[in-house]
Amino acid sequence: MKFQPDTLAGVNSITRHDSGRVWVGATPYVRSVLVPWVGEVRAWAPQDFGQLDAAAFEAIVALQPELVIFGSGARIRFAPPALMRALMERRIGIETMDTAAACRTYNVLVNEQRSVVAALLLEGPPAAA
Repeated sequence: MKFQPDTLAGVNSITRHDSGRVWVGATPYVRSVLVPWVGEVRAWAPQDFGQLDAAAFEAIVALQPELVIFGSGARIRFAPPALMRALMERRIGIETMDTAAACRTYNVLVNEQRSVVAALLLEGPPAAA
């Protein structure tokens, strides 16, 4: 699916998403990423839902967002609250949705000039049997 959002100068925009890939501007990513509203897009350590840990959410805290959009992969899955403790303790909001919906929601929020981070799990297509 290709997105054509109106964009603000200097703000990261997700321009496209498909199975296992996301484009921020013209740059494609095939591994899980943190997309802050401004600044550098960063690799995110967990490469599948089972690899989520407290350190993954601490990496988000370091970006100092007011809100996090967590894209949990092809389907919506909620991380255990204990893993999100660092966000909750700092009163950083978190919304969970599948990665495609997270990309769309992130773009809406950055266009509203919100300090948001998209934490996107990009698990890729399943291996052939």
